[in-house]
Formats: sequence, structure tokens, C-alpha cells
Amino acid sequence: MTPSSAPIPLIDVKAQYAPLIPKIKAVVDEVLEGGQFVFGPNVAAFEEEAAAYLRVGQTVSVGNGTDAIVLVLNALEIGAGDEVVCPAFTFYATAEAIARVGATPVFADIDPRTLNLDAESVATRITPRTKAIMPVHLFGRPAPLEDLSQLGLPLVEDAAQAFGSPDIARVGVASTFSFYPTKNLFALGDGGLVALNDEELAERIRMLRFHGSKEKRTFEYIGTNSRLDEIQAAILRVFLRELDEWTSRRREAARRYEELGLGEACEIPEDQPGHVYHLFVCRSPHRDEIRAALTAAHIGNAQYYLPPLHLQPALRYLGYREGDLPETERAARENFSVPLWAGITLEQQERVVETVQATLGVRA
Repeated sequence: MTPSSAPIPLIDVKAQYAPLIPKIKAVVDEVLEGGQFVFGPNVAAFEEEAAAYLRVGQTVSVGNGTDAIVLVLNALEIGAGDEVVCPAFTFYATAEAIARVGATPVFADIDPRTLNLDAESVATRITPRTKAIMPVHLFGRPAPLEDLSQLGLPLVEDAAQAFGSPDIARVGVASTFSFYPTKNLFALGDGGLVALNDEELAERIRMLRFHGSKEKRTFEYIGTNSRLDEIQAAILRVFLRELDEWTSRRREAARRYEELGLGEACEIPEDQPGHVYHLFVCRSPHRDEIRAALTAAHIGNAQYYLPPLHLQPALRYLGYREGDLPETERAARENFSVPLWAGITLEQQERVVETVQATLGVRA
């Protein structure tokens, strides 16, 4: 198979970590030699380094990104009878976490330009039972935090796709992150993080992640068991040092798609300084034809959040119907992502653009 016909993955995680394998092996060996695998020195060091990177006072590491959201909501005492406004154009975990604590997810529509929560739509969903707003920094683009903060409710940021953006974790009461292996900052397994400035709230989350206890003898809350393990923390410390370079390369790749003319064939994401391009998600009314052509050319692609959350079977009890969130539903019908990661080559991007443009040419 020649380079011009080799498959192009949607995300090549191994291409990012392969040059770091000697460092990864070294830090894993150190953990093995030390023999401490839970709440060890790497977990403590990673929490400090992540807090410094994010410019927040505290971070609390947890088992995964979904747990991060659940633990924040628990710590804020949000539960039965309460409502949390969030988007329906996002991964299921956003609303699932709200439902898991007994609260009601209330879906607002999105801005079609950014695919993030529309503050005006959010305002129409607020009731006396609304206890928080949960913006999602979708696909690496910061949500409109300043506009949302004017609505006078706590913001719990779902930042699972946006670690590395300077425009997050600034006005919310807490920001939650996932380290699933395809994320911008990723583990070689699973992991999550909560970032915040409220020391009392951080201490409550630390207790909740460990069965509601500080010292394994006295249990003050009904908590859970959600811990980032020492090996993943050691690996994350290695990767955190690379993150700014990886982000720069993602942004360069995004610019190349524009320069190569991808925007002539479909709607491409509009750049903004804080966008870290977790994914490069485009839009077209001819999405299915484009995806079929990419698949035939062995080029990775995907579509997201179809059906959107308000139409998911598990959430039918909320009573939403098709047509309730028109921009959300249109985005779900039209979106598709093309390959992007830190290290994608010009030649690979040229193949992507040529394939999409050829599909447009057939239609023309």
C-alpha cells in the first residue's frame, strides 16, 4: 500500500505518544519500583501541576470524566427536585450525570455558528428550580461563559474536550475534564479531573471520591470510589508537558484545512483564539454522501450526537419531541468530522480535502 492510499484514521493517538514511549516506560518503572499505586506521589504532583497549568487554586483527580461531573453536582447538593440547564448536542454523559444525582436535565438550544449553548435559549429555560447551568466546551471551542454568567446561576463547565484552552475554568464554580485516550490531554486508560478555586468545595469532592471520608475510618457523606491511579497520573505528567506543542499543531492543522479549501465544499468551524480543536467538525446538507466518499477512500470520519440527547430513548421521560430544539437537530443531521490530531501531515490533509471536494464536484 502506497502512502497515497494508506488509511487515514480519524484520530491517531499512537502517533502522539509513540515518540514518548521511552519516557512513559521510565515513569511506569518508577511507579513499579515504588510500589504505591493509589493516591501516590504522582497523583499529588499531577494535581498540583494541572492546577498551575489551568491557573486555578485546586484540582481533584477522579476515575473518569463522568464521575467528575457527578461528584461536583453531589458536592453542590444538587439532586431531586432541582434542574440543570445543558445542551442536547453533546455526549450523553453530560445529561446522564445530572440524572444520576436525581436532578432533571433541561435542554437549551445551541448557537448554529459555534454549536455551543445559546445564552438566550438558556435564559428561557430557567425556572425557580434551576440550580446550575452546565455549558459544554464542544469539540474544543470555549462556550460563551461571560454571557452565561450574566444569568446569575452557578456554571459547572463540562470541559472534557477542551483541556489546553486558556478560555476555560475562569468563571464557573468548577470545570470537569476527561482523560479518555482520544482527548487533547489523554491517559493510556481512563481518568478525570475537577478544577476549581473553592477550597471547601474541593475538600468535599476529595471526600466524596473516597467513600465520603478523609481518613478511611470516619465517613461523613455517602460517596463513591473514584480515583485516578498512580500509573495514569505518572503518564499524564509526561503528556502535560507536551500539551502546548500538541495544541499548537492541532491549530496549525485546522488552519491548513482552511488554506487547502475545505471550506469551499462544506461549512468548517470558525476559529477563535481559545479553540483547541479536539475534533474538526464540519457541516453540510450532503453529509451522508461526503461521509460515504471518505469511507470509500479509507479516510476516518464520524458524525456526532444523532439522535441528540433530548430524543434519546433513556431520556424520553423528560417529554421532549422532535422540533423542540431546531438548531440542535439540524446540527445533528449535518455534522461530520474529518481527521485531525497533533501530527497529521499535509499530504493526509490534502487527501481529505480532495475527497470532499470531489464529492461536491460530482454533485455540481
